[in-house]
Amino acid sequence: MQKRVFQKYLILCLTFLCLSDLSALKSKNKNKSKCVLPRNLAREIDSYKPILKDIKNMTTNGFFHGLTFNELATFVNKFSSRISGSKTLERSIDYMLEKSKNMSFDNVHGEEVMVPRWIRGKESVKLLKPLVKNIPMLGLGYSVGTPQKGITAKAVVVRSFSDLILRANEIPGRIVVFNQEYVNYNETVKYRSQGAIEAAKFGAVAVLIRSITPSLEYIPHTGMMDYNVNVTKIPAACITVSDAQYLNKLADEDKEIIINLKMNAKTYPNVKSRNVIAEITGLIKPENVVVISGHIDNWDVGQGAMDDGGGAFISWSALALLKYLGLKPKRTIRTILWTAEEFGLIGSSHYINIHKLKEPNLQFVMESDAGTFTPLGLQVSGTNLVKCIIERIFSLLKPEVNFEINDKAEGPDIDSWINSGVPGASLWNANEKYFWYHHTKADTIDLENPEDLDKGTALFASVAYVLADINIDLPRNKLVIKERI
Repeated sequence: MQKRVFQKYLILCLTFLCLSDLSALKSKNKNKSKCVLPRNLAREIDSYKPILKDIKNMTTNGFFHGLTFNELATFVNKFSSRISGSKTLERSIDYMLEKSKNMSFDNVHGEEVMVPRWIRGKESVKLLKPLVKNIPMLGLGYSVGTPQKGITAKAVVVRSFSDLILRANEIPGRIVVFNQEYVNYNETVKYRSQGAIEAAKFGAVAVLIRSITPSLEYIPHTGMMDYNVNVTKIPAACITVSDAQYLNKLADEDKEIIINLKMNAKTYPNVKSRNVIAEITGLIKPENVVVISGHIDNWDVGQGAMDDGGGAFISWSALALLKYLGLKPKRTIRTILWTAEEFGLIGSSHYINIHKLKEPNLQFVMESDAGTFTPLGLQVSGTNLVKCIIERIFSLLKPEVNFEINDKAEGPDIDSWINSGVPGASLWNANEKYFWYHHTKADTIDLENPEDLDKGTALFASVAYVLADINIDLPRNKLVIKERI
């Protein structure tokens, strides 16, 4: 009896194990089947392996080895402060247009767009009570200035918008200090963009906002902020994380905090700027386009090497590399260096709007605007077929390079295209410290690594060339289109 029971138990166990193995096998096969391309398409992509090897070799030990870094270093040392509306930005655009002509790119030109002109001027924050202390700060883009002698007022320190509401009766006539916790950039940046609006609703005379960064380095960060038409415009600046925490500590100790804020910031009438355009014109379908891009402007602090000189230069160098190798794809590859991104995606929004009728001709769009540290691959928005094609391209770069795909392109300048269903991607890189130096004086060429820029250049050049040359037109992401409707 016991023996029969044991045999039944053994049979059940073996059956369960077999079913489990079968289930795991099915799951494994299911995962593999996600990227089963049509045989002819797979063969066509595989045929590009020698070309991709040339691209890779040229950046690792050929003429282009270290070239992107050297070009970027020369550029940011020559044009450090490329803020929207500045003469330095326009000179840097002239420089890139001239370089593009010297490379014999096709259709080199600047497309005009009106952009904001905001000048920081002299600025300072001084703690007057309970002790005297100069506090490092950076005014926020679009902020109004203070009277000539500044604003001297008591400060109220809050930890969140909810905290601000709870203490609404304390706010009139005060400087509000936001000491919000950093969650992530997308979540926390609302304090920089909306802080002045929310504080002004309750009668604040100015705001000082804890810099939007996870770093404890003693560096203030700048960035763009917003105003509402029906809310009083008050001066807004960022201070360091350390100083925001220090002021919070004083408030917790019931110390009276008095601050003097001086800002000579002023917004002038809009001026002309340009998006930089350069191409390799397609041989068979020149009207169909693959876009590779980054923005050329930066803030008036630091050199803008990381944000977004690196992204702009891997996009430009990728085109230069393909030109150097004499590669002419079926479709056009267009490099765009966007202007005035930092003041609200001004250049890209204008470009996308005036070229709306040509949007159906876009094959693929790419951007790098989140650092150019060690490339991990691409963040891709598109159909499963699009992702599988890119995975197949990446497989041709192995074993020397192991790029992977992550979901959702995160390129602010191409976001409107992505939301319209155009397939696209952003550079995925090991940028854990990107927001440590973002919009600060520490954004210099020292943050960049020549080998990382070489890999980024090879990545953009490889993907752009194959997608511009393969026989199929990439499908639109219908899900995104449906959501927009």
